[in-house]
Amino acid sequence: MKKILKYNLKRWSLAHRYYRITRFYSFLKNTAYQAFFVIVIFVLLLMVVNYFMNINLLIEHILVTYSPKIVILFFLISESILGLIPPEIFILWSAKSGSTLLFLFILATASYIGGVLSYFIGMRISLMPAVRKHVERKIKQHIINLRKWGGLFIVLGAIFPIPHAIVSIGAGLIDYKFKYYLLWSLFRYLRFVIYYILILQVL
Repeated sequence: MKKILKYNLKRWSLAHRYYRITRFYSFLKNTAYQAFFVIVIFVLLLMVVNYFMNINLLIEHILVTYSPKIVILFFLISESILGLIPPEIFILWSAKSGSTLLFLFILATASYIGGVLSYFIGMRISLMPAVRKHVERKIKQHIINLRKWGGLFIVLGAIFPIPHAIVSIGAGLIDYKFKYYLLWSLFRYLRFVIYYILILQVL
């Protein structure tokens, strides 16, 4: 038992040293600050928009005009192609729907699946040398971080305002192990829960 404990402590010590040397803790702190700033801006914008324009009426219009299948499909496409539309907008839609928790779960699942599709897009890109070179240049820093921190960076991409789709493409591009990608990407669900709770506090 003592040997196992000693071994684990040594591993944690080495890991801590590695993350300190690679400046992971600094990156984590800066990312947390950015996330807090984004959340504050989002909440303030939501309050301002709700003051000048009744968000409830706008959401009701969307609910009446478009079926849930259309909205969710549109969101899935967005999450598969670089996350073009902030998921918070869709979380707001789910908060005003008749089946809030169900739609929130479906949206989180759609985002998760969108990330998986982005992962496979990254794998496909890796087979095309010219395209791969261009994409690697565009997301160079994300690839560097993936190679340094692996699953931890995927977790950050799932929770914080780091484009989840781009992180997923990078993971596929460098052939990060798929089973571990699927595991770490589950933290995407946590982001939806956090933002849903925040939206409830505002509206």
